[in-house]
Amino acid sequence: MAYHNELGIIGEQLAVDYLLRNGYEILDRNFRFQKAEIDIIAQKEDTLAIVEVKTRNSAFFGDPQDFVTPSKIKLLVKAANEYVVSNNIDIETRFDIIAVLKNKHVEQIEHFENAFYHF
Repeated sequence: MAYHNELGIIGEQLAVDYLLRNGYEILDRNFRFQKAEIDIIAQKEDTLAIVEVKTRNSAFFGDPQDFVTPSKIKLLVKAANEYVVSNNIDIETRFDIIAVLKNKHVEQIEHFENAFYHF
């Protein structure tokens, strides 16, 4: 497996651990719908969090959260809609980004709630 794939898996697990420590219940991981994938679907109280995890080993080219593109947002919204409808969920839903910076010297996690709004 390529290093960047391994780093992504590590970053997602760090994000799951972070969410669990902060009172979230993990409902699903790597939910796929057509060409879209949601990294983590979590719930805290009466809010559903659709979480995109971005992991980098360096911020040299920009912060991890800066790599969530408009086309990725469109796919996330489409997949989230499918998840909510197919599971008959009727609670507030928001889109979060968890940015992970991980290398042998640094392990930093930043959680951006309501990182973007869907239309």
